[in-house]
Amino acid sequence: MAWIVLVLSGLLETGWALSLKASDGFSRLWPSVAFVVLAVLSFAGLSWSLRTLPVGVAYGVWVGIGAVGTAVLGIVIFGETVSVLKIVSLVLIVAGVVGLNLSGAEHA
Repeated sequence: MAWIVLVLSGLLETGWALSLKASDGFSRLWPSVAFVVLAVLSFAGLSWSLRTLPVGVAYGVWVGIGAVGTAVLGIVIFGETVSVLKIVSLVLIVAGVVGLNLSGAEHA
């Protein structure tokens, strides 16, 4: 169950990062509200999952999911540039997250 909560929290991290961008420096109300709500939920889920998962693995997975999700959606939603190097880098992050997950952490 902790892994499911952790993955959902990583997806929420993507949501709060994109909301932060859309808030335009907290000058737009609803994206700013979305940022706060999503950030609180994301951190709460990470905190809950850390009750049973090792901090290094859990934090790495949480950040990796958030980073990859944010980068991919930044390309799709905000029209950010895409390059071979960017795609390779995102694949390496995913490989790192998978490696952390397989590194011997117990699946709580």
